[in-house]
Amino acid sequence: MNPRLGVNIDHVATLRQARGEEYPSIARAAETVLKAGADQITIHLREDRRHIQDTDVEVVQLMTKQFGKPLNLEMGCAPDIVDLCITVKPDWVCLVPEKREEKTTEGGLDLLDSKNFERVKTTCEKIKKGSPESKISLFLEANISTLEKASELSIDAVEIHTGDYARKYLEDDDVSSDLTQFKKAYELLTEKNIAVHAGHGLTIESVLPLLKTKLFAEYNIGHWIICESVFKGLSNVILDFKALFAKEEYQV
Repeated sequence: MNPRLGVNIDHVATLRQARGEEYPSIARAAETVLKAGADQITIHLREDRRHIQDTDVEVVQLMTKQFGKPLNLEMGCAPDIVDLCITVKPDWVCLVPEKREEKTTEGGLDLLDSKNFERVKTTCEKIKKGSPESKISLFLEANISTLEKASELSIDAVEIHTGDYARKYLEDDDVSSDLTQFKKAYELLTEKNIAVHAGHGLTIESVLPLLKTKLFAEYNIGHWIICESVFKGLSNVILDFKALFAKEEYQV
């Protein structure tokens, strides 16, 4: 089975919000990506609304429904966003940490902090009650203690934060320790019947060592895809990824 490609289109909205125009169209971006073969669309509705807006969520969801593909809604635990999530009922919800001053999500949820753990637990319970068909993933570091805590929650998957790994790879640093940690994370989560996904900072080059491990059923990739599409076109970049993921040696 091919690993799944989730395409994050947040940064199409970043371009739109930079000028306050109606373009580029988030709906057109979703349609283009899905026509090219993406397995799901990922969008992150941040508390500060710096790119994706509330109205974008339903627009993108309509497009994913037309193509019969999942919508993966990344979000924090803010009550207003949780309420919107329950109204929209996305196929997947990925809970992520947020700090308003950060440029992008800088790491996984801290479940070892008791207050954070209870907040995430309460959010998971509220989503499961209000939108029982929505599957929940948590964006986490490949830290065994953290993953053990995650297994106590009612979740369907963990998306392993690959940002540090991706940065080291692009700087030609040794990533063997990262790959070892990812393998340990996979083994623990698989034993707990929790699916294992990956995302953040990945490029078509840095995803290769991960594909070779066959650990991850799904990759969510966004910023590099949108940047590369400036030169190659959005459809072509998606087609490149899909061709790569379809290679026999990377089947999971």
